[in-house]
Amino acid sequence: MATVTINKVGKYYGEFEALKQVSVDIADSEFVVLVGPSGCGKSTLLRMIAGLESISSGEISIGGRVVNDVPPTKRDIAMVFQNYALYPHMTVAQNMSFSLRLKRLPKLEIKSKIDNAARILGLETLLDRYPRQLSGGQRQRVAMGRAIVRDPQVFLFDEPLSNLDAKLRVQMRAEIKELHQQLKTTTIYVTHDQVEAMTMADKIVVMRDGVIEQVGSPLDLYDRPANTFVAGFIGSPSMNFFEGEMTTDGFKTTDGILLPASKGAPESQIYGIRPEHLRLDPNGLGLEVNVLEPTGSETQVIGKLGAHAINGLFRERIQAIPGSNVNVTPDLDLVHLFDSKGKRVN
Repeated sequence: MATVTINKVGKYYGEFEALKQVSVDIADSEFVVLVGPSGCGKSTLLRMIAGLESISSGEISIGGRVVNDVPPTKRDIAMVFQNYALYPHMTVAQNMSFSLRLKRLPKLEIKSKIDNAARILGLETLLDRYPRQLSGGQRQRVAMGRAIVRDPQVFLFDEPLSNLDAKLRVQMRAEIKELHQQLKTTTIYVTHDQVEAMTMADKIVVMRDGVIEQVGSPLDLYDRPANTFVAGFIGSPSMNFFEGEMTTDGFKTTDGILLPASKGAPESQIYGIRPEHLRLDPNGLGLEVNVLEPTGSETQVIGKLGAHAINGLFRERIQAIPGSNVNVTPDLDLVHLFDSKGKRVN
């Protein structure tokens, strides 16, 4: 286990600057998720930590040792890839033991490590099978087992659940989090899925265009996003935004709708409210229904408030038809206000 320090790291591909002076401190035993849209630089940063990409500027330290020029095999890290990267001609046990056999460890020590990893991951009965005989979730466990047996200082996960179906992703999320709680190994995990980030991370690093937009705990980012990008990226469905200005009576949108808001922050020009923070209110604003999506536990309403497209998420079971109105009001305590550049002001 070790700390990881990323200090003013930059990455160029010719003239293109993929990472721009990125700095992050990752504590010992912490589970950190790098999240952002495609092309934001999160996978590039992970590969630089692993030593698979060169560093154009800055420093990366693992366990207090600068590793800029240290080859991947000497960094004491283990990486789990999106495509599992298992050897098809080897059994589960052989795949998991491959790196240990390369190090020429004693057979009894290798067997002990394999048995321990198999017990942790529930692979005891699968050790003699080949990858083609395994499900997607089982293959991912084998890939994780291959990382565990190395007993590294740091685990690196590069979108490991992308190839799994929705139900299996939920199961594997829980298993990876439980694994981290058992092993307490410093973990850096890359994903574009903000639900994965929210449910798994101790700390989230939100990236966009090679820059870190915000770092914090999942609930910090959900409750107090630093800007409209983070506010819109964290949370599903994403936050509703309205442009306008603050008045003495509330926030007046560009098409004249008056939204409730606390007084102050006169520089506010963007009003944000999450779909789940709209309340049904017979005296509220009329949300014109375009689509109603019942899921059983919740009902999502997709529609318009004036000229603005808006989503509402309600625990109640709503009976409405397209073209009708549902009256809603924003929860005043959960309104987010931003300036004209998208920066938080309240």
